[in-house]
Amino acid sequence: MKFVLIIGDGMADDPLAELGGKTPLQYANIPAMDMLAGSGVFGNVLTVPEGMSAGSDTAILSIFGCDPRSCFAGRAPLEAAAMGIKLSLGDVAYRCNMISIESGAGLFDNKKIVSHSSGAINGAQSDELIRDLFADPVFKVAADNAGIKIYPGSSFRHIAVQVSQDKGKTRGSSPCLPLVLLTPPHDHIGECVGQYLPTGGENAQVLEKLIRMSYDFLDKHPINIKRRADGKLPADCIWFWAEGTAVELPNFYEKYGKTGSVISAVPLCQGIGVLIGLDKVVVEGATGELYTNYEGKTDAALKALETHDFAVIHIEAPDECTHNGDLKGKIQAVEWIDSRVIAPLIKRLDLIGDDYRMLVLSDHRTLSSTRGHAGGPVPYVIYDSRFSKNTGLKFSEEDAAKGEFITDGTKLPEILFDLKLPG
Repeated sequence: MKFVLIIGDGMADDPLAELGGKTPLQYANIPAMDMLAGSGVFGNVLTVPEGMSAGSDTAILSIFGCDPRSCFAGRAPLEAAAMGIKLSLGDVAYRCNMISIESGAGLFDNKKIVSHSSGAINGAQSDELIRDLFADPVFKVAADNAGIKIYPGSSFRHIAVQVSQDKGKTRGSSPCLPLVLLTPPHDHIGECVGQYLPTGGENAQVLEKLIRMSYDFLDKHPINIKRRADGKLPADCIWFWAEGTAVELPNFYEKYGKTGSVISAVPLCQGIGVLIGLDKVVVEGATGELYTNYEGKTDAALKALETHDFAVIHIEAPDECTHNGDLKGKIQAVEWIDSRVIAPLIKRLDLIGDDYRMLVLSDHRTLSSTRGHAGGPVPYVIYDSRFSKNTGLKFSEEDAAKGEFITDGTKLPEILFDLKLPG
């Protein structure tokens, strides 16, 4: 028996007036997902525990069987693991986004966040900008004094690591930097920068100073001057968020007795996979955006299943399109997941002839109305190639509410592997 998990990041949404009261999942042409929903165990699952912030960090931890209430120590350390960054006791990792803010005259605090990803800036330009920034003599002194080192991420996503300079301070039993309050930029597109700058004490002031200094340098950088001339958004500011300390997660094989691989363009998903002992597979042309190598990810999953029990395909595109306010793109991403990943996988697995189970779900809801994440149940389906129902249900939020409700997302792996039905 082979097992496949497909995560369509942020597919779930609310009904939208511009879609005639339908959600993107209801509006999209997704015959493969609809077939699975009508034939398998279909319903809603709560991937983000109540009271926790909705995001891929908490949701994907749950989907992989890790309870975020006990093992979540921040998003950035998970992404750092994907990049091979080793955090020492007391170190704090941050996601360091390249963002776009409003250009022109005016106070920095009053400028609005235009894009959390600088218009999905390409990796080479993003890496060059972040390296130039941290090599600038003035900025370098400030970063060094703060104990911050940058690790370019070859996308708009970079990782910054700050070493505690006062080992006498502790958080719990670990020497650590003082807590700061940081805000995800993708949740505040179109809002003013000033109200979301770091807060929480002296270290927050240090991070805020670096953010302001980054704008002074990046705004005038030749790459950004050319990007503006070409009609592209500049990467004119850095943004620290997703802070966290070193984390240890339970080993997947020891817990479930299955080997596996994770196929994703997103460091978060890769990092969780690495920390639980799954193989990280990097697919050429996989971008984490709408235009990504869907076929390459499908091929990689089939290749992984030749030697492993379990393959995970994570597709970021629906989430990114929603954050960018691109409803048409979100619908296209959902349709391409259906036609370029799920349908080909089903066809080729059927031809191979091995029994298999396939779990398809949205990790969390990403709302087109707010361009941000939201908690609550999301649709899932588990399809077993040996059995088939004919419920007539479609893969949508509305029909999922008629099916089996899983109240704890951490139970998904054991349900997938053992088919222990909820209820």
